[in-house]
Amino acid sequence: MAGTPLGFVDFHSYEESLPALMELLNVGPHLSSVDRVVIKPNLVNTSRPPVTTPVELVATIVDYVRNVSSARIVVAEGCGSPLYDTYRPYRKLGYLELADAKGIGLVDLNDAELLKLSDSRCRLYPQFMMPRVVMESFLISVPVLKRHSLSKVTLTMKNMMGCAPPSHYGGLVWKKSKFHKNLHRSIFELNLYRTPDLTIIDGSVGLARYHLGGPKCKPPVRKLVGGFDPVAVDSYGAGLLCLDWRKIKHIALAHSVLGNGEAQPVNSLDAKHNEQIA
Repeated sequence: MAGTPLGFVDFHSYEESLPALMELLNVGPHLSSVDRVVIKPNLVNTSRPPVTTPVELVATIVDYVRNVSSARIVVAEGCGSPLYDTYRPYRKLGYLELADAKGIGLVDLNDAELLKLSDSRCRLYPQFMMPRVVMESFLISVPVLKRHSLSKVTLTMKNMMGCAPPSHYGGLVWKKSKFHKNLHRSIFELNLYRTPDLTIIDGSVGLARYHLGGPKCKPPVRKLVGGFDPVAVDSYGAGLLCLDWRKIKHIALAHSVLGNGEAQPVNSLDAKHNEQIA
């Protein structure tokens, strides 16, 4: 069953715009028979949105999944800060309250059970340790629309770095520091092992220069972007940040391998027009 590679809706509120995006992407049939859904936000540290993924967006995703599936739902992240574990951002940013209110699980991917994987296409990481829960679930990546000081953007493929266990890929400064020496190639190879099954990018605001703070996009981008193709989603997200995806190495590497950077988005107006024609 093919899902829509790339789509977007204008942002009004999470309660209104997220279900509209999910329907546009035809997400429901993909979730109806899965046993477990993992929602992977970007909680790099304890900073408030738009540095991190708003808990309100994740709550709305949980509600949508519950409406179309009986799957167990887990929020899973591995924060990058060397100063604390992932439960500190979970606590400070409202995710513990969300888990209690919705009856969902929370996992710290930095300490999760691991699987040893191998891929001959990977020259930096011909073997890779990946959390079992990420490999054995339907994975929804929920990054925030942000530029990045090293990788130019941090969108869905970069968001997968939160899955990497610091016991194997950490360093003195950040829990994922081993990737920084060859960051773009590392992001690409990580995604050769596991790409998200579905991505929802929070572009309600956007960070214009830097992934850990700095100026917000002015005016706010005011879009939710999603799709089943991580390369298409990231290339479109780069465009919203006024960047050419072809000049962002990890997206260019993934084009034609993990997805299509040239895919054209559909939006709610396109869908309504097609319904009228039919």
